[in-house]
Amino acid sequence: MTEFCIVEKADHIMTVTINRPERLNSLHPPANAELGEVFDDYANDPDMWVAIITGAGRGFSAGNDLRYQAEGGERMATPRGFGGLTSRFDLTKPVIAAVNGFAMGGGFEIALACDLIIAADTARFALPEPKVGLAALAGGLNRLPRQIGSKRALGMILTGRQVPAEEGESLGFVNEVVAADDLMPAAMRWAKLICECAPLSIRASKDVVYRSLDHASLEDSMTANYDSVRAMLKSSDFVEGPKAFAEKRSPNWTGS
Repeated sequence: MTEFCIVEKADHIMTVTINRPERLNSLHPPANAELGEVFDDYANDPDMWVAIITGAGRGFSAGNDLRYQAEGGERMATPRGFGGLTSRFDLTKPVIAAVNGFAMGGGFEIALACDLIIAADTARFALPEPKVGLAALAGGLNRLPRQIGSKRALGMILTGRQVPAEEGESLGFVNEVVAADDLMPAAMRWAKLICECAPLSIRASKDVVYRSLDHASLEDSMTANYDSVRAMLKSSDFVEGPKAFAEKRSPNWTGS
């Protein structure tokens, strides 16, 4: 049972809907802790291959619940970071952000921590923390420059300005912009395309992409050892893929 989000699982896809619409899905420590547990469950569930995170109502997430903080709400450790994702560096399963409205501050940082961002044409993105004397320290200052380059990132960071979905796509941090009514079908379409691929191949691919960024040398990144690649090479799906291709049929992936 969850209090601050809705979790649905079907056909190897887990959908997580942040459910605090009365506060534009801003998150307080108890919600962050709960989302951390939800994504722990996703990581450990062998039947779940792709996750989608979105928000209830008219916003994805307005970020940190400053009102809760100002009212003296309980503070608690959230080791997995904002939304249970921003400090999670060991998740090789893919996560898609379906951004349905405002993604402000920590909300944008959740989206940046995902592997794909599908945005409604009503979506707006910003890191407005400097406007309230703060800084986007849940990964926004680190991930955004890596994803779109420092000059473009600083154009957002140093002004705190809101960026519409279409500009987010042109800047390079949004994968696709769709009409608001088409958002979840579009996110599900991406998730199903991923599910057509071998799960361990997807996890190895994601893992190598991100871990390669830790190497200054291309050669070092290509010759490094990756546990995810070893797991893929030892899997039954590694045999099933070529076999299905030779037999001209769809593969039956097991994720093992």
